[in-house]
Amino acid sequence: MADLAKVELHLHHEGAAPPDLIRQLAFEKKVDLSRAFAPDGGYAFRGFARFLEVYEAVASVLRTPEDYSRLTAAILERSAQDGIVYCESFLSPDFCGGGDVGAWREYLQAIREAAERAERAHGILLRGIACCVRHFGPQRARRAALCAAETAGDWIVGFGMVGDETMGTQGDFAWSFDLAREAGLQRTTHAGEFAGPESVRQALDDLDVARIGHGVRAIEDPALVARLAERGTVLEVCPGSNIALGIYPDMAAHPIARLREAGVKLTVSTDDPPFFHTTLSREYERLRHAFGWDEAVFADLNRIAAEAAFCNDATRARVLKRLEST
Repeated sequence: MADLAKVELHLHHEGAAPPDLIRQLAFEKKVDLSRAFAPDGGYAFRGFARFLEVYEAVASVLRTPEDYSRLTAAILERSAQDGIVYCESFLSPDFCGGGDVGAWREYLQAIREAAERAERAHGILLRGIACCVRHFGPQRARRAALCAAETAGDWIVGFGMVGDETMGTQGDFAWSFDLAREAGLQRTTHAGEFAGPESVRQALDDLDVARIGHGVRAIEDPALVARLAERGTVLEVCPGSNIALGIYPDMAAHPIARLREAGVKLTVSTDDPPFFHTTLSREYERLRHAFGWDEAVFADLNRIAAEAAFCNDATRARVLKRLEST
């Protein structure tokens, strides 16, 4: 599966940080992150609340544009080795400059330069989705949205919301999403993961998003599933993440196949791959084992992902050409 060209639309930049890089940064900055690591060297957490704590501990040692440059290089090298040709990553102005537009620009420059080097070295394309963090609240989300709007273009191509979806409602963040829309940014939000199908409905009604991060609990509401299929809303499904965080017990119980059979457009991503001990190739292998999917199914999923990507049409054409050549 590593030889199959792939598109990934749902990846958290800090959540993709290799543990060895974070340990090195913690050592350099004299920060004790020992509680964040398991004996096997991976990240240590149980349950979503602890996952968020460890995630923010990881982000705490990523303090400078240079740190994010090193992080970007590490992420893209590993992604390219896994056959990924195009990736969209969630980048938070809260973590990259504390919501200050000027600082955010400096971080973005470092990330983009690292991405351009990775493109030359490995052929992988990266684009950014600026995001607000839901559990930081609506006011901080406005600052994140302003950063996104000020840097919207051919590289920051979208705006999204990440974090604890049990905090408040989707509509609490409508101002930020309206600003992003006015700036020409495409939009996505986490919904239907820990919150139920009502959160997916809120995302459609209150934020008018084109894609939904996860969205899998829509399966609990047949009318909502039909609406997603009719509307063409794309779900950014991360099966391994859902299982690791206890939403479903195993792949056989995961609703991804039922959603696809119902006509819902969906893609497959890794979310926070080192946290969940996964790669996109591993996700494909587990899906093939659970549902009997063949390479034609995965090729279709990648075409859907390329067509749903927030990049410009010229970039999309390049990505589709790469997919067709494998």
